[in-house]
Amino acid sequence: MIFDNLKNIETYKNISLDIYLGLKFLADARPDIETGTYVINQNTKAIVSEYETVAVFERGYEAHKHVIDIQYPVRGLEKVKWSPVDGMTVNIPYDEQKDRTFYKDSSVQGTEIIIGNGLFGIMFPQDAHSPQHFVGQPERIKKITIKVAI
Repeated sequence: MIFDNLKNIETYKNISLDIYLGLKFLADARPDIETGTYVINQNTKAIVSEYETVAVFERGYEAHKHVIDIQYPVRGLEKVKWSPVDGMTVNIPYDEQKDRTFYKDSSVQGTEIIIGNGLFGIMFPQDAHSPQHFVGQPERIKKITIKVAI
């Protein structure tokens, strides 16, 4: 997992063009962006969603096999819990169409980050992540998830 500030996106330019373009999309996005899917390039798309943050993300921690997630609320804050996938128990088996497995029993070395206000998280296939948690109290947020094909 990478946790960073949008001010630092130039760092990613020579690491991965697809990640960099996704981060540029986030940096340029306005809070009034319409919900839906936006194609950035053949390997990268943005999904804009709006929802109420919760105390418990019922499905647990998710992980993907074929995409990298870049998550960023363009409006509001969100707590994302993180754990290495190794050693976790499958909660909902892998769904090939949605490219996701849900896990439970996070590692003692797991942590949490708060994204929004310029701070984003990048989750790789080895990063189980549990999104949609509120910070302080529930709020309606607008979030952009960049999906980068591996």
